[in-house]
Amino acid sequence: MSYLDNDRLKQIGFLLLILFLALLLFKELYTFFPGFLGAITLYVICRKWMYRLVEVRKWKKSLAAALLMTASFLIILLPIGALVNMLSSRIAYAAAHSGELVNKARDFNEKLHQEIGVDLLSTQQLQKIQDGVTAFLPGFLGATFNTLTAIAIMYFILYFMLVNGRKMEETLYEYIPLRDENVERLGREFNTLVFANALGIPLIAVIQGVVSLIGYLVFGVPQPFFWFVITCFTAMLPVIGAAAVYVPMGVYLLAVGNIWQGIAILVYGFGVVGISDNISRLLLAKKIADVHPLITIFGVIIGVNLFGFIGLIFGPLLISMFILLLEIYSNEYLVKRRDRKRHLQPGTTAAGGGPATDQRK
Repeated sequence: MSYLDNDRLKQIGFLLLILFLALLLFKELYTFFPGFLGAITLYVICRKWMYRLVEVRKWKKSLAAALLMTASFLIILLPIGALVNMLSSRIAYAAAHSGELVNKARDFNEKLHQEIGVDLLSTQQLQKIQDGVTAFLPGFLGATFNTLTAIAIMYFILYFMLVNGRKMEETLYEYIPLRDENVERLGREFNTLVFANALGIPLIAVIQGVVSLIGYLVFGVPQPFFWFVITCFTAMLPVIGAAAVYVPMGVYLLAVGNIWQGIAILVYGFGVVGISDNISRLLLAKKIADVHPLITIFGVIIGVNLFGFIGLIFGPLLISMFILLLEIYSNEYLVKRRDRKRHLQPGTTAAGGGPATDQRK
């Protein structure tokens, strides 16, 4: 019978204490977790430029960090903020005029039923829609406030990560309990996943939004820039994507009698917008990782439930990182265990040659 020595018991107890404290801290700081993820994401994106400014051009760390943070705000966050502001104003209008919108939806449903015999919404469903729209705005405004808080925390953390980047990476490299090659693989794969989820997914969505906007302008769709914003958001959703906008739009135009507009929007959506999605993914395939659709679907579901809108990006990233950690764990520990078992099997040697000799005689 084998017994655990005192050192191993101390190690297990110490690890349990670390795990307990980690869970306690995560529970108390959970609301700040999206900001932390955002800081890591921006650090990975800005890391190369930070080192180039500091180590090649000899800039001060604080000045280089301030420049990169300002650039990330102007290039990434400011356009997103403008889009969200446009969307929130429309949502506020919808909440304030929910009764009028429901009446229009009821008239549209009756007309559609008369034209093609399809009854999409019942009276109870319309009432639920009105109640949902009325109750949605406070939650949306609260989510907007939480997002602003997360952005402030994100930049606070990002500054110290950029200024102390080399020291932070060396510390992680030293204390992560993995072999050097697995630590290097973890860093390399993590960089690829961040670029794929934080840059690839939004970039492809914007490309589809721009292509859709051209169609909206050509075919005379009312308020094309508003629908451009909606298309950019829905294009980040897996499977459905931009079709969540142009399909209902085309059906609506057909129902109200704008036959050629409705047909044109549907043809343009399935043809041009759908092809632009495939082409953009093909062109970016060499630059970003090819994230499996199932990872994207479940990542979006989990991410949105955990973090709200920004979970569209962080959800798939978390699942991809979980799978990567499982692979590294298998490479780090299970391979060693399989090799040890194979070495101890009767009739084999360490070199895989003749019979093994019993060293315990």
